[in-house]
Amino acid sequence: MLVDHHCHLDFPQFAPERDAVVARAKAAGVGIIVTISTRIKRLPELLALTDAYDNVYCSVGTHPHNAHEELDVPVAEIVRLSAHPKVVAIGEAGLDYFYQKSPREAQQEGFRRHIEAARITGLPLEIHTRDADEDTIRILEDEHAKGPFPALLHCFTGGEKLAMRAVALGLYVSFTGVITFKKSDALRAIAAAVPLDRLLVETDAPYLAPDPYRGKTNEPAYVVHTAATLAGVKGITPAQFADATTQNFFRLFQKVPCVAAGARNACRHAQPTSLPA
Repeated sequence: MLVDHHCHLDFPQFAPERDAVVARAKAAGVGIIVTISTRIKRLPELLALTDAYDNVYCSVGTHPHNAHEELDVPVAEIVRLSAHPKVVAIGEAGLDYFYQKSPREAQQEGFRRHIEAARITGLPLEIHTRDADEDTIRILEDEHAKGPFPALLHCFTGGEKLAMRAVALGLYVSFTGVITFKKSDALRAIAAAVPLDRLLVETDAPYLAPDPYRGKTNEPAYVVHTAATLAGVKGITPAQFADATTQNFFRLFQKVPCVAAGARNACRHAQPTSLPA
């Protein structure tokens, strides 16, 4: 079984055939999907979507592009909203200096608030970071000094320094279809260096479809192709990679119930997350 822990099923690209998208994922062996929040104030829409599918969960958080729009949402409100049974993660939040649709100061403040929410709730923080390696490292290390928190670097495209510092802090590193692109040799080298027990795989659908679907609308079923590439990078079989990353998922996303036979097997082998003191 594979897990797509980061996609956006609420985006309009999926509206015409959302049921079919979820069904294709299940047929491809993707047992669990987490659809990610980009605006806290739209959480009711996301929860309505998750209620329609037993195997779809969501997060609560504000994307860095929208950070300046939701600085009026206190940490306590994020924590309160995260109590819903279908909310299994915080975020996505972080820093995006490539587009800079939100001021850097607002992004950094939002990032720290979401870290605090992850620390309080024990739910993993889905971190978005692009062209902001040094500030991401600085904030992660500064916040970790206040107390550990569960988190992952989603859609990793940064440098090796960021990946290794994150792993040292107990974070996970997740890769998308970008890892399958011909010119992604440097990224594959970083994936090879990340310990297998800290690796995750995702789609970030509807974006970043892997080869052979590059340029098309991505969907959770396509995580199989990204996983196959990463398995090759790690020198193991796709089945071994699926088993390892699903165990990693349940170790990090401890609120997600083991609903399927394969999931129960993965849960039996997953050990509680141990974060550096």
